[in-house]
Amino acid sequence: MMRRLTWWAAAFLILAASTAARAADDVLRICLDENLPPLSVHHRGKPGAGFDVLLGQAIAERLGKTLEIQWYESKLDEDSSPALEANALLSDGRCSLLGSYAFTQDGLVAPGVKTAKLPDFEGATRDDRRRRIPLGALMPGKPYMFSTLTVVLGPAAAQRRISDIGDLAGLRLAIESGTLADAILMTFDKGRLIDDITHLIPTRDDLLGALEQGKFDATLLDSRRFDAYRAAHPETKLAASGYSYPIGVNRGYVGLSSSAELLGSVDKVLSELDASGALANLGRAAGLTYLPPREPIILGDAFQRIIRSGAR
Repeated sequence: MMRRLTWWAAAFLILAASTAARAADDVLRICLDENLPPLSVHHRGKPGAGFDVLLGQAIAERLGKTLEIQWYESKLDEDSSPALEANALLSDGRCSLLGSYAFTQDGLVAPGVKTAKLPDFEGATRDDRRRRIPLGALMPGKPYMFSTLTVVLGPAAAQRRISDIGDLAGLRLAIESGTLADAILMTFDKGRLIDDITHLIPTRDDLLGALEQGKFDATLLDSRRFDAYRAAHPETKLAASGYSYPIGVNRGYVGLSSSAELLGSVDKVLSELDASGALANLGRAAGLTYLPPREPIILGDAFQRIIRSGAR
């Protein structure tokens, strides 16, 4: 009798494990930043929204899986590292893929530390905030979009044609101190624009608000950020110049080496979506100024070389 009970218990455990494995195979679990509109945004009690949510749903549907999103919060401070946060989330099994990861050389090298803390994530406990996670190696998939800077024009300069940074000469320029845009404008053509530039403090001053009020004529900033501003201020008088800075970074999914097969499957779906024009359509639906990926796939030190040479 005891032997029969042991057999049934073992059979039950095997069946339960098999069922759990099949259930896991039916789920596509992606980590997304909860405050990166219009790529991804999530407020407590409300469904998530944004380009990455729409894209995740499209991919999951084509793979015959159910999409589950692990929302996390990335803090922008000197102590934070997007690469370590992503690695910790993936290495802790919070998700199989992390979306809209910036494909830079520095962000894809082997981590210089063996462990890292998790960023704050939905469902995190006090113990989760204390733990250090043994890290793996990040593996990029196929990039699905290109992110760069754009020139935004104030009401007085809304009709100004901008095809190059040099076309900003003579305009009242506002820029946030210590940003990449600051370095590009300050070093352009050996400092030709310096006298036109006013520096604002990112955490204190409202750059786009000041531009809206007519205090300045133009600025250079992340196009994603301007997309988010327009969505929050549909009555805005600020104008998109249509100019995109030629150097930027591709974004896509990143996983660990153990997710290589999944990344390969997702890459095939991304190629299909790209060929059909669906990626651009998803971008428009999310209010994103969508730009397709471009070479180089992984950004090296291009910005440093441009700044050293005068940002021309």
